[in-house]
Amino acid sequence: MMMITVMEGGNIRTRDELHDALIRALNLPTWYGRNLDALYDCLTESKQDTELRLLHPGRLEEALGGYARSLISVLRDAAAENPHFRLTLESRSDKV
Repeated sequence: MMMITVMEGGNIRTRDELHDALIRALNLPTWYGRNLDALYDCLTESKQDTELRLLHPGRLEEALGGYARSLISVLRDAAAENPHFRLTLESRSDKV
C-alpha cells in the first residue's frame, strides 16, 4: 500500500523547519542526519512505497534559495533511483 504524504513548502522558512517537516512527512529514521546526503540515503534505501507531494515548491525556493533547489534535485534523484519513492511537485501558481 502506497503511503501518500503532503508537505506544504509555503510554510517553511528555515533549513531546520525543512528537516523537521521532512522527518514528519516521510517518517524518517532516528539516524537521519538532517542534511541532503542523509535524506538521499534514507529515500533510496526505503522499501516503503511512498509518494511525497510537495506543495508550493516555488515558495520554498523563495525562502531557502539554492538549498530548496538542491532539495528538489535530491528528491528527483531519489525518485529516479528508488521505484518505491515517488515525488509530485504541486506548484499551482508558482514555479520551480
